[in-house]
Amino acid sequence: MERISISLEEGLVEQFEQYLTQRGYRNRSEAIRDLIRDRLESERVEQQRSSHCVGTLTYVYNHEERELSRRLTHAQHHHHNVAVSTLHVHLDHDNCLETVVVSGPTEQVTAFANTIIAEPGVRHGKLNVIPVDAQTLSHQHGGTEQQHSHSRPQT
Repeated sequence: MERISISLEEGLVEQFEQYLTQRGYRNRSEAIRDLIRDRLESERVEQQRSSHCVGTLTYVYNHEERELSRRLTHAQHHHHNVAVSTLHVHLDHDNCLETVVVSGPTEQVTAFANTIIAEPGVRHGKLNVIPVDAQTLSHQHGGTEQQHSHSRPQT
């Protein structure tokens, strides 16, 4: 492992120390490594729009908003090739949280997420993706040849 040193303004160090405490980090190095990994992963996703990814789209919405639940369900069906599964949670009498597991070409996943997040009544939408190498392989299952895809996280 290589050792580096950095210089930070006092105010930034104070904020970083609060971040360490809130997140339960035992040392600065691991927190900095995680922050760097996260940023590099975001950059890789941005640069590889034509690549494949897996991830989650999480959002909160008001289920009392006129026709919103129907529009969200319609959008998921319209993008069935990237919307793999949905978890629905009732937060209170008016608000629900949904997490959609997504998989597919990054450009299509991003377009789906933008469609959902832009719906009136949807709040706090966030897409988190991990780039993967997608492969279509043939395997023997139950004595028959079957094709299906595998997603392997990029290293």
